[in-house]
Amino acid sequence: MPGFDRISELPESLISQILLHLPTKDSVKTSVLSTRWKNLWLNVPGLDLNCRDFPFDNNVLIDFIDRFLQFSPESRLLKFKVDHSRDEIIKFPDRIRDAVNRGIRVLDVVSNTYYQDADDGLVYPCIEFMPLNLYTSTTLVSLKLSFSGLQDPGFVYMPCLKFMHLREVRWHSSGTMNLEKLVSGCPVLEELIYLHDDESVVTRVRSRSLKRFSIPSEHSISCFRRVVQTFEIDAPGLEYMSLKEDHFDRFVVKNLTSLFMIDLDIKFIFGFGRMFRNEIRDFLTGISSVSHMIISHQTVKALHIYSKVGPIPKFNNLSRLQAEFPSSLLQFLPAFLESFPNLKHLILEIAYSEHVMEEFELVNVPGCFVSTLERVEIKGLFDWGEDDLKIASYFLENSAVLEKLIVCFMGCPQHYSESDIYEELNKVTKRSRRCQIIIDAELE
Repeated sequence: MPGFDRISELPESLISQILLHLPTKDSVKTSVLSTRWKNLWLNVPGLDLNCRDFPFDNNVLIDFIDRFLQFSPESRLLKFKVDHSRDEIIKFPDRIRDAVNRGIRVLDVVSNTYYQDADDGLVYPCIEFMPLNLYTSTTLVSLKLSFSGLQDPGFVYMPCLKFMHLREVRWHSSGTMNLEKLVSGCPVLEELIYLHDDESVVTRVRSRSLKRFSIPSEHSISCFRRVVQTFEIDAPGLEYMSLKEDHFDRFVVKNLTSLFMIDLDIKFIFGFGRMFRNEIRDFLTGISSVSHMIISHQTVKALHIYSKVGPIPKFNNLSRLQAEFPSSLLQFLPAFLESFPNLKHLILEIAYSEHVMEEFELVNVPGCFVSTLERVEIKGLFDWGEDDLKIASYFLENSAVLEKLIVCFMGCPQHYSESDIYEELNKVTKRSRRCQIIIDAELE
């Protein structure tokens, strides 16, 4: 029947679960639908607020949170998500404490990092420390904190916590609270994302349950530091690791026997007391069990520098490699691929620089070309020039078991059609019928 309100016929408990998946500002809007809907949003077992939703009066934001928390204080609260990065909330940690006491499973807080003095009107930096009951929550499954403060509670035990994302948290200057202690109190932790903003000499992660670990990219962090900072990870169950940018000067890996995939975008900064040859070698050896690797152009550059002082360790288990390769280092490509003797699938993305591309010759044939390399994708080509043909021909002429070659263009080759490219590729290989060639571009 047109106009029939089927949602209002649902039980309140089911409506509350539906509204739980909406931002609180949207669930509040349902209060105008009818008398029955007036207070339904207060029964939603979760709060999802952004300070930008209260742009004019900070007191309104505080009163709103208090009204929600006090409406049914004995009921279970599943989610507490508040972003007040632009507004100060007086005694906000006390409100987090109340939410933790109500058995939340998800806590996601973006803290405010300044306050305005009432007397002089100036803005001063501040740290918003989390309440002590957070560290012994028996219900918390997911914890996400940004710019918040963490102090030493003396004891940490979160038996259900599986996901922890920490972005530029501040550790209390006094006491022994640090990332190692926090992680050690989470016996089932599976995923950790950590973006640091401190000057600890050594940051450690030791966990037998951890499966995924990431240091994300954050361009605002400066690489100019007063102390050499080391990151150490010991996680025998780790399956995936992503290291972006150079938030640390040294990386130490231990017992990464289960590591399956790694994503690297680090420079291994040389000189000035930072990572040296032995440390880089130990790091590469420590991750050499991976089967799948993604590697950026700046990491390729670092490995090229390292190869001049020591051989790159063999990655005997690696079958899939996605590498962003600088055009200026294509001469290094054969030696680089020698480190992956059992490679089956290569995704090679050419990163062209503004400088004129130097002459290069691809002569040596890596071992994987003879026995294992079955699929190659070449990405990032601009036009079908001599250098592009040289790269594609290198794989077609030398890969004994190659089954598929995919050539991907960033733009449209201006003077070549698809048939022209096929014809040139078929000229350079006698095995063209055995190898499928695919051209991926908007060809004219």
